[in-house]
Amino acid sequence: MKSDKVMETVKEFPAEFDLEELIEKLVFVEKVEKGLEQIKEGKTISHEKVKEMTKMVKVVWTEFAEHKDDEG
Repeated sequence: MKSDKVMETVKEFPAEFDLEELIEKLVFVEKVEKGLEQIKEGKTISHEKVKEMTKMVKVVWTEFAEHKDDEG
């Protein structure tokens, strides 16, 4: 993250603020900037692909949980 972006973010805060809130905001801003850069670079996953991945995770998790119950 560039220092000018940090300064811009700090200026958005009131004269007194909680440092934790500033850190959370800076982390958020950085993640958004990284995401926008990934979009520019074409590093994205389609909605359909995410749905497929979610289904696979659910299946694996269900099988794991059932196996864990059998050991119990």
